[in-house]
Amino acid sequence: MTIAKRGFSAFAALATGLCLAATMAQAEQIEIHNTMSAGGSEEAAITRFTEILEERAPGRFDIAPYLGGQLGDETDILELLNLGQTQMALTGGLFMGQYAAEYDAVSVPFVFPNWDSVEHYVMETDSGLAMQAQSRERGNLVYLGPQMRAFRHMTSNREIHTPEDLHGLPMRLPQVPVWVDVWSELGVQPIVIPAPDIYFAMRTGQVEAHENSLASPYTRQMWEVQDYIITTAHLSFPWHWVASARWWDSLTEDDQSLIREAVAEARAHGFTVEQERDDYYRAQLIENGMSFIDVDQAPFRAAAAPAVQRALADMAEGVTQDIQAAIDATAN
Repeated sequence: MTIAKRGFSAFAALATGLCLAATMAQAEQIEIHNTMSAGGSEEAAITRFTEILEERAPGRFDIAPYLGGQLGDETDILELLNLGQTQMALTGGLFMGQYAAEYDAVSVPFVFPNWDSVEHYVMETDSGLAMQAQSRERGNLVYLGPQMRAFRHMTSNREIHTPEDLHGLPMRLPQVPVWVDVWSELGVQPIVIPAPDIYFAMRTGQVEAHENSLASPYTRQMWEVQDYIITTAHLSFPWHWVASARWWDSLTEDDQSLIREAVAEARAHGFTVEQERDDYYRAQLIENGMSFIDVDQAPFRAAAAPAVQRALADMAEGVTQDIQAAIDATAN
């Protein structure tokens, strides 16, 4: 009797082990890439995505986050996604410039007045859907949705209240032609400087202003070299959840639906965390001596309009109408 029980127990243990091994073998590997370091809303969203999949399909997915550009910059990761050599990314807008530049209105400053209009344009309009289709056709990307990054403002060593106050202001800008053109239209003197050199350029007087989300003056301790933050809210340059089409098409419809649901909830969580951090940065910048000037944004948008129209004129037919439709649909 004892021998029989031992034999049964051994068999049961073996069967359990085989089942566990089979479950582990079936786990779907998902690498998720992002270029930002840990601690931001990007990591928070990816963590929530992981939690949701584990809650709703325990053991079905094996998620491996790669933060801080561990396996390369955005260009490198887009290539890996194209080839099907990795699975997912929370990436910037570079892919639009590569695969669907004629629909990339979200990269033009002073176009969208709030996050809801950005999201509506990308997800709901014909232009946004065409961007998604071209990204798949040209880059093997499946588009899963945008994630909010806080709106960008400008910092300055002079008080700015109207567009006229910008004339002749030496302002650091990244090497993005449409951004340089728009700010030139506003009267600044654009100076292209790499991001790591911003603080030094301000300390030495090479530039007197720059633009970015509030994370930039906070992490760079710009209260040591800048006095004012002007809330132009000229651009929200979102992250985008994308997947490799080669990998995506290998999934079952149930897995695809589950991943889409998890991404949607992760995006919402990232939105909340980003807003919380933006409020925190504002409070800390004030505490450290910087003054906020909350300007009327309408005159700045009007002054930038000629350059904005030049940028939009190069885009596909219907983009301008879809932008306005998105703004109208999300107006308060």
